[in-house]
Amino acid sequence: MTIVIHHNPDCGTSRNVLAFIQASGEVPVVIPYLDTGWTRPQLQALFAAADLTPRTALRTSKSPAQELGLLDLSVGDETLLDAMLAHPVLVNRPIVCSPKGVRLCRPSEAILDLLDRLPSGPITKEDGTLVLDAAGNRVS
Repeated sequence: MTIVIHHNPDCGTSRNVLAFIQASGEVPVVIPYLDTGWTRPQLQALFAAADLTPRTALRTSKSPAQELGLLDLSVGDETLLDAMLAHPVLVNRPIVCSPKGVRLCRPSEAILDLLDRLPSGPITKEDGTLVLDAAGNRVS
């Protein structure tokens, strides 16, 4: 199975998701989107596959969304897409593509639905929150 993660190494959630993928035995394709940027067709395809809109994919914290005036609900999708192309950090992350689907993996345990096999437990997030117990069962 090939998994693609649009990854920001400075984001704890993105690092958690990458670690969960690797712990499952997969070797993902890692796209450092802050370095590579986005194309409009790429974003449109990812958003459609993940059932997102530019508004629901907009990263509102730790991004320039507010200073760019993008939080106003009157700002349309095309304007948001233009801003995301100019400022890749505006796209919430990580977005993961797998044969099981495409998803914005926030919270990080959302990745578990996209994996063929779960990692061996216990698995915790960087903050110590238990995600899978020692038996490999999800912890809610």
